[in-house]
Amino acid sequence: MSDSGQSPGQGSRMLNVPSQSFPAPSSQQRVASGGRSKVPLKQGRSLMDWIRLSKSGKDLTGLKGRLIDVTEEELKKHNKKEDCWICIRGFVYNVSSYMEFHPGGEDELMRAAGSDGTDLFDQVHRWVNYESMLKECLVGRMAVKPAIPKGLLPKSQMTDISTKEGPISPSYDWFQTDSLVTIVIYTKQKDIHLDSIIIDHQNDSFRAETIIKDYSYLIHIGLSHEVQEDFSVRVVENVGKIEIVLKKTENISWKCLGRPLEKHNSLIPKKDTGLYYRKCQLISKEDVTHDTKLFCLMLPPSTHLQVPIGQHVYLKLTITGTEIVKPYTPVFDSLLSEFKEPVLPNNKYIYFLIKIYTAGLFTPELDHLQIGDFVPVSNPEGNFKLSKLQEVEDLFLLAAGTGFTPMVKILKYALINVPSLRKVKLMFFNKTEDDIIWRSQLEKLAFEDKRFDVEYVLSAPTSEWKGKQGHISPALLSEFLNRSSEKSKVLLCICGPTPFTEQGIKLLHDLNFSKDEIHNFTA
Repeated sequence: MSDSGQSPGQGSRMLNVPSQSFPAPSSQQRVASGGRSKVPLKQGRSLMDWIRLSKSGKDLTGLKGRLIDVTEEELKKHNKKEDCWICIRGFVYNVSSYMEFHPGGEDELMRAAGSDGTDLFDQVHRWVNYESMLKECLVGRMAVKPAIPKGLLPKSQMTDISTKEGPISPSYDWFQTDSLVTIVIYTKQKDIHLDSIIIDHQNDSFRAETIIKDYSYLIHIGLSHEVQEDFSVRVVENVGKIEIVLKKTENISWKCLGRPLEKHNSLIPKKDTGLYYRKCQLISKEDVTHDTKLFCLMLPPSTHLQVPIGQHVYLKLTITGTEIVKPYTPVFDSLLSEFKEPVLPNNKYIYFLIKIYTAGLFTPELDHLQIGDFVPVSNPEGNFKLSKLQEVEDLFLLAAGTGFTPMVKILKYALINVPSLRKVKLMFFNKTEDDIIWRSQLEKLAFEDKRFDVEYVLSAPTSEWKGKQGHISPALLSEFLNRSSEKSKVLLCICGPTPFTEQGIKLLHDLNFSKDEIHNFTA
């Protein structure tokens, strides 16, 4: 595409900052060369002093920790130095306490008092991480205006959902330096993490899908110039801003980001999006049991994909001319690896524990793949939310066979990241001892962390087996599901063959566990 092409995404502002004006001439990065002057600050009003104040626990918003929706009428009322609210990119901040700390002086802040200061901010502060600086001053977000009737805007600017049904429509922006192009997505949501964004760049096609609650926001652009394979992604979680930094192949100024491709700048229900695949390379496979293997696949260098805990992806193979897909839940390469925050490591590998069914169609074909072969892997799917683990005290896991795989990351995450957790118990159903996946690792983990306990139940044990045997039953469950206290907060996760989960859920209801306390990964 030539540089004279139209900018994509009429619904978003496409900001092009040529290298010669980045940072902006008036920004603090240029004050030494004749830009605007800083205002002398009083003693005790340095940036470090502001950071100390913002971390002190003092209520800087006047709302005692509440977040509110702010109407334009309400915003206009707060336009004085002692009561100053400013809107930046849809979020409203009470900057009254920050007045004396602002290097540009109170008068500059007052220019945006009681109004939307986004454009003013962009002129002089674009490089400043205001989300972090003003984190404790966040009042809330601007209230949504009533939806404009269709027909008043071009179709490309209309979202596919009404404002009441889904999240506020996200937007995006872009700017550039000599060597970099930065795409910024404003999700206008707080629960956005690195696993909320999936990026694929192939040839000149750039695709970024952001999962916002149960919706998918897609940026899909044919870039106007070439970029290098590797890129970086950063998420400012407290305001839901995503920054994607691409490296230019040539240090030239872009006149536009590129041309819009299919479904560009759209927000649609996740359930209405098709599965998108990228080809991943088989790096290794190793035996775990007599019929289960650990597969390691490597993502393409131009892909960012982190599968959220409790979710699965689809692997796709073409068998005798027909595309076959099967769902698999990624695991860690080991239960005993030392994981530091975040639990989702930002790497390029995905691991799967897969049972090979010799009489099956899909898994033998998968097992016949050679190291270096490619397997298409889909975007993540699933309805498990990490919020289910918040404040959980007792976590019970019921797994049969490879139904163990969703439990791997949940188990590890809970032990590391849920402060309220008192105990995790896994009841692991298999046919024989030889079928137990990662038995030695499970037992070592139980030895190292006294909150964790594992029980095995075998349906076809040898005569030497001294443990529990049989199938899922009221007797087994009533003994297993003993709470740490009478009113402890509980979550029960179950996964395995459909007869196992159906019977298990019925028994759990019979034992008076509520629907909200049970998550079925097989459903």
